Amino acid sequence: MVTSAHEGLHRIFQERPEILAPVFGVLGVPLSAKATVDAVTTDVTETRPLERRVDTVLRIGPSDGEDFLLAIESQSGKVAGKERSWAYYVSYLQAKYELPVLLLVVCQDQATAKWATGPFACGTSGWTALRVYPLVAGPDNLPVITDVRTVAKNLPLAVLSALAHARSSDGDAILEAISSALQELRETDPDTAEYFFDFLEVTLGKTPAGKKWEDIMSFVSYFPGRGTVRETAYLEGQAKGKAEGILFVLEVRGIPVAADVRERITTCTDLDRVDTWLERSRTVARAEDLFAGESGSD
Repeated sequence: MVTSAHEGLHRIFQERPEILAPVFGVLGVPLSAKATVDAVTTDVTETRPLERRVDTVLRIGPSDGEDFLLAIESQSGKVAGKERSWAYYVSYLQAKYELPVLLLVVCQDQATAKWATGPFACGTSGWTALRVYPLVAGPDNLPVITDVRTVAKNLPLAVLSALAHARSSDGDAILEAISSALQELRETDPDTAEYFFDFLEVTLGKTPAGKKWEDIMSFVSYFPGRGTVRETAYLEGQAKGKAEGILFVLEVRGIPVAADVRERITTCTDLDRVDTWLERSRTVARAEDLFAGESGSD
């Protein structure tokens, strides 16, 4: 099953191609700052019974050199035979598009990264027909970025770093720095800030790092309409505060509140509805009258 972490480790390159330059810099591969990046189909299937899909394929157009393809794979562990798939991806893509091909493998642990480095040879004793040398990005070479200013200048790389180091002791510090940078960014570029807030929420999922991100987001102002954890937490907090206000007004006015009415008030997260009840609480004769005209009201 494809996991959120699996998706995030390669999709960030599709959705935020500006990450390529710093990652290539870490790997020691030259890349023009003005290179163009275009997504290419990931289907490398030749016959129906044999379904093969590389995670992400990008066409890179350096301003000072020839175009090439970058096949990106997210790898969470050592998989027997995977190296044969990688050899197939590289040779097939080169044959189909008649372009040079590089393979980038993104990992979250050192053991997998060490294995993925290869090289992987295809041949027999004394003769090699094909040898694959993947580029590998993982905890060993992706930087630990915990300074807020550095995160702000290299946001996509910092986010990739957070994913790569999610299982390490540095993960929490990276997420804290990203959160601070995103809170500043939302003042000038709310769309980008929203993207990375949501990207990390979905990608980290229910992992310990995901729980840390959820805790961080519970203190961050929300972006409406996304249904994310931070938005849900914000709405619930707002509704709870107003529900307490409704009950306080009714108490001051000496109006009794039955247990089922109290529960209905305190469990509602619809801010518009709670606002209506708060306004009515100043004039209603019975607590049940708060719900006048609503389904299930007396």
